Amino acid sequence: MKKLFLTAITAFFMLNANAQTDANMGIIPAPVSVMKGKGEFSVNKNVLILTANGSSQITTMLLEFLQAKGLSVKVSSLKTPIAASQKAIVLGAGDEKLAPEAYKIVVKDNKVRLIGTQAGLFYALQSFMQMFPSEKTNGTYQIQNVEINDYPRFSYRGLHLDVGRHFFPLSFIKKYIDVMAAYKLNNFHWHLTEDQGWRIEIKKYPKLTEVGGSRNGTIIGVYPGTGGTDNEVYKGYYTQAEAKEIVAYAAAKYINVIPEIELPGHGSAAIAAYPELSAFPERDTYIGADWPWSGPRTGKQVQQTWGVFDDIFVPSENTFKFLENVLDEVIAIFPSKYIHIGGDEAPKKYWKESEFCQQLIKEKGLKDEHGLQSYFIQRIEKYLNGKGRSIIGWDEILEGGLAPNATVMSWRGEKGGIEAAQQKHDVLMTPSTNGLYFDHKQSVAEDEPLTIGRNGKGFAHYTKVYGYDPVPSVLTEDERKYIKGVQANLWTEYIETPAKAEYMLFPRVYALAEIAWTPLDKKDLKNFSEERLSAHLSKLDKTGTNFWVPVAIGQPDKEVTGENHTVTLQSPVVGAKIFYTLDGFRPSENAAEYSKPLNINVPQGKKKVLKTIVITPSGKRSVVAETVFNNGATDVKVK
Repeated sequence: MKKLFLTAITAFFMLNANAQTDANMGIIPAPVSVMKGKGEFSVNKNVLILTANGSSQITTMLLEFLQAKGLSVKVSSLKTPIAASQKAIVLGAGDEKLAPEAYKIVVKDNKVRLIGTQAGLFYALQSFMQMFPSEKTNGTYQIQNVEINDYPRFSYRGLHLDVGRHFFPLSFIKKYIDVMAAYKLNNFHWHLTEDQGWRIEIKKYPKLTEVGGSRNGTIIGVYPGTGGTDNEVYKGYYTQAEAKEIVAYAAAKYINVIPEIELPGHGSAAIAAYPELSAFPERDTYIGADWPWSGPRTGKQVQQTWGVFDDIFVPSENTFKFLENVLDEVIAIFPSKYIHIGGDEAPKKYWKESEFCQQLIKEKGLKDEHGLQSYFIQRIEKYLNGKGRSIIGWDEILEGGLAPNATVMSWRGEKGGIEAAQQKHDVLMTPSTNGLYFDHKQSVAEDEPLTIGRNGKGFAHYTKVYGYDPVPSVLTEDERKYIKGVQANLWTEYIETPAKAEYMLFPRVYALAEIAWTPLDKKDLKNFSEERLSAHLSKLDKTGTNFWVPVAIGQPDKEVTGENHTVTLQSPVVGAKIFYTLDGFRPSENAAEYSKPLNINVPQGKKKVLKTIVITPSGKRSVVAETVFNNGATDVKVK
């Protein structure tokens, strides 16, 4: 376990020396306050680590980080008398009354003091590792004297992962959590059940994983698909022991794991295992909701394609007992205050056609099927409240009346979140329209891989993420206090592998961290993109982690008119090279390498197209970016 810290978190912190000159010391997310002083602290093998607990997780992480930098230092107790001239890194020093997630870093007088309690000290260490230089100066690592005071803007800083559509191994889940911890995100939303797979072991209902955890094929290509499915069995689930392992792993990094058990919609996998949970147990589940199906009758089955399906849970006493039993096992695994119950995209067709459901609507005095969904959600909430837990639901839970104590996760834009805050309910902002759906593509270039956003829709560049303020301006001062945080979601319909998940995650997760933690007045896109992001991507490039490589900084993304142009470019990744063409061909490493500003002359009536590509030291490539320089030409097309 001890080596795990070195290979996981500390591997993320081999930054370049620019951290010392950057206004934010190279730290993502940017701290609340950075006050640089004169002079430097020299870190060498003679440095001591002083701590109140020599075997603590923080001490171990720091020790292994320094060892990875070639420094075999000793650990001593804070109570050990030392000379004033002794260089030391002091953990937990100071008597400041800091909040649990707040911290201070003071570099002064031959000492580095990391000050904080609980998560605060952990976050102080993350920032210290980020600001630590990657290269020695005159034989030692030089850290500028500085005082950093920091605390989060939001108490909830979340990242979601869907494992229902595609399943990911424990090793990747842990890496995901490592990234969250390194950038001070504190809630991991684990989407465990879907139409296409039930991924968590429930001992009372073994068919949920035996049947619901396996599908007989997966859609080929873009939904609704043109090539059918691949007819290959796809399966996977987490045992309760594995889930508990993840919970403990995350807790050690001050991350709460929120499980999601979808209801009443997105339940095809559970219904395939236990058809009596449907309003119409005898009806077949077709291969796809939008496909006319002329094949053999198959009964209920785990869905093989994406979309929204009519077959949802029937609100019977049997169903409620089933869900209560499932939730009993879930809350025994996950100590989280919150249990996410979905509540989204629940079609009402079966409920409208069901005599049982229509009779229930009359018996309960409900207005319609939306009222029936509200009854369903409120009944589950009451059960979980009785167990000391609270529910989170997607913003559809507003329909028909919001459950009394529910927290709303606003995903269909901000409207649901605004409405919930106005009703004095806690809100978590995760609008798909504001860049927080990380399954959306990161550029409009042809080189982008298949994603759920097509034909210009679903565009989510990291700058769009960075520009989002989770607190809607239309809210009053009193209503704004109900916005508890922000989250990004990674849905995996088109994300089949850990490598592609990483490609979709980075660099947007850095922007997420900053809007979740950093005060609005401290955000600076230029500093973020050109100073800190480029350095963090550089060290990421050295770890073997996949990521989306930004295009060259400074290249216009729209048509430019006129005759003479000067284009000055900057690499978006420290150490990466920019290659370009002006002859219409796609650039590669065999094209001209950018080394100085380009002077582009365009004759009257003509055009020139600048195409660039960024290639990192490890060989990762950006998409090809194009700029048309037009001086009166009429046949201009930009791919």
